[in-house]
Amino acid sequence: MTQQSDPPVAEKPRRRIGSVEVLAAVLVLVVLFRGPLTESLSAPALQTWLTVFVSVMTQAIPFLVFGVVLSAVIAVFVPPSFFARALPKHPALAVPTAGVAGVVLPGCECASVPVAGALVRRGVTPAAAFAFLLASPAVNPIVLVSTAVAFPGQPRVVIARALASLVVACLMGWLWQAFGKGSWLRMPSRAHLDGMDKWPAFWASVRHDVLHAGGFLVIGAASAAVIAVVVPKTWLAHLAADPFVAIVVLGLLAVLLSICSEADAFVAASLTQFSMTARLAFMVVGPMIDLKLFAMQAGIFGRGFALRFAPATFVLAIGVSAVVGTVLL
Repeated sequence: MTQQSDPPVAEKPRRRIGSVEVLAAVLVLVVLFRGPLTESLSAPALQTWLTVFVSVMTQAIPFLVFGVVLSAVIAVFVPPSFFARALPKHPALAVPTAGVAGVVLPGCECASVPVAGALVRRGVTPAAAFAFLLASPAVNPIVLVSTAVAFPGQPRVVIARALASLVVACLMGWLWQAFGKGSWLRMPSRAHLDGMDKWPAFWASVRHDVLHAGGFLVIGAASAAVIAVVVPKTWLAHLAADPFVAIVVLGLLAVLLSICSEADAFVAASLTQFSMTARLAFMVVGPMIDLKLFAMQAGIFGRGFALRFAPATFVLAIGVSAVVGTVLL
């Protein structure tokens, strides 16, 4: 008679440190060191930093949350096949139609990349999908309203942003249609949130985008506050004095900060040292190409695609912003 071995004992899952524990630890540290913190925060530079940071965050958060919720509704409850049926069959006409569709379909850049991947999977021509990818987070109603709030009494800024973003989206779509090669594009194998029921997918999308985009908003607001306090005004004035250098600098800053498009207008409004054209470039470049978007594009469409698409988008966005800003602003 063989002796039966004891069943393996299941290991207890390890306790992971979550956001609640981190927040509790931070609050404890604040209470313990409230004396030194109070003395430090009384410094004029820190007071200025806090003023700029809180101002940007307070203005931007409502638009960020509202935009993320609407983006989740579009991504989860509107079937991707709807876009394929709504777009014209001819690619040259499908590109501007897809770009204009971004005006009425709210969505942040975090959602636009997987949605574009789903469109390609369902037979939409890549040129039109890429036009939608670039236009949707740049010219949707939430972004345009937040821009109007960030620049009160300056409707030309809203018009310039919408026009420049649409032009860049359409030109990039047509460029891909004319010169893009299928070997550069890795067809996406699955769509965002596939396999989940609609409501769980909706809440998962909202939680992910709020935490993800909110983190980049905090970084952007903090960076804008640092620029306002730390960077010498003479240095900023020197950069801002050269129109072309100022446009390129703020374009690169938009790539590095990776701020959500629903909130970037408030950061742009705080960069008062730069011209309106340079700040327009900041608002046009950011929703189309930044560090997180490059990573997402490479993950969904392949590194070869991202290495070609991202630099071309940046150069075109800088050039179009300079022209539109010179004419309208």
